[in-house]
Amino acid sequence: MRTPHTSSFKPKLVVFLAAPDTQIVDVAGPYQVFVRAAELYEREHPGAPRPYSVLLASTTRGRAVRTNCGLSLLGQATFRSIKGPIDTLLVSGGSGLDKAARDKDLLQWLRLNSAKARRFGSICTGAFLLAAAGLLEGKKATTHWKWANELAARYKNAIIDPDPIFIRDGKMYTTAGVTAGMDLALALVEEDLGAPLALRVAREMVLYLRRPGGQSQFSAAMSLQSSDRKPIADLEAWVIENLNRDLSVESLARRCHMSPRNFARVFREETGLTPYKFVERARIEAARRRLEESDNALDAIAGDCGFGSADSLRRSFVRILHTSPGDYRGRFSGKALG
Repeated sequence: MRTPHTSSFKPKLVVFLAAPDTQIVDVAGPYQVFVRAAELYEREHPGAPRPYSVLLASTTRGRAVRTNCGLSLLGQATFRSIKGPIDTLLVSGGSGLDKAARDKDLLQWLRLNSAKARRFGSICTGAFLLAAAGLLEGKKATTHWKWANELAARYKNAIIDPDPIFIRDGKMYTTAGVTAGMDLALALVEEDLGAPLALRVAREMVLYLRRPGGQSQFSAAMSLQSSDRKPIADLEAWVIENLNRDLSVESLARRCHMSPRNFARVFREETGLTPYKFVERARIEAARRRLEESDNALDAIAGDCGFGSADSLRRSFVRILHTSPGDYRGRFSGKALG
């Protein structure tokens, strides 16, 4: 689908299925990624047909979808009125899915159209509707970490992994919470139209480039939300801004006016990570972003991110991400590592 230039080409239909009380970002975020990709493609290929037609369909008899933040979205169709073959079918998450899951006609429609679509999946808790339709049977899937245990308990034949940003199992894609839907949309655009265009979409929307599907939902930056103690939260923020400084336990403990032993205990209780692991994750994330978004040499990236040497950075990448910095840059930025 990377060069749809022929006059017979029809835009691929991307359908977002949403129930009442859906999360607005579960719809609007990834929806906008596909729309922006189509706009950029047309701009860069004058005269070429649009690669995507994007549509919001409700699970009810009316086209309007009330979101759980109080705003309403006017969709173009209901699930019953969609015409033509669906290329990509994505179920958005939200608090109204339990009611939708009791609609036998909707579940039958979802089973039928998921089978016929080139790919299908869910965003956030949309996985619950896929599961109610029997589409997670024997499949590996993810959802928002907060609801992963419930999904696993209710659908015991599904293999639920609460850690990744998104998971692909065959032609099914499931994502973690909210903004992970945009990560998935960028990944699907990259599959269809190539990494350079996906990169331009990400830059125009001021997003990070697509994160690898195996990246944890529990990043170092996200752990800032887990600590109720202001000194620990402040320290975490300082660490992320000062990765090339001395970040030993002893040094960090001094900043918090604590003994190293007490600091290490409190930090782990508050964040679920040892200070060493938090620092390592923060450095890996910073290096990953540099590899995606810059042409900087590996030595420079290693120094800026606190690894000390390119060899140390390589060892950490292989141990944590199971890939080398060069392979990572080649896959996620399209640049070769000099």
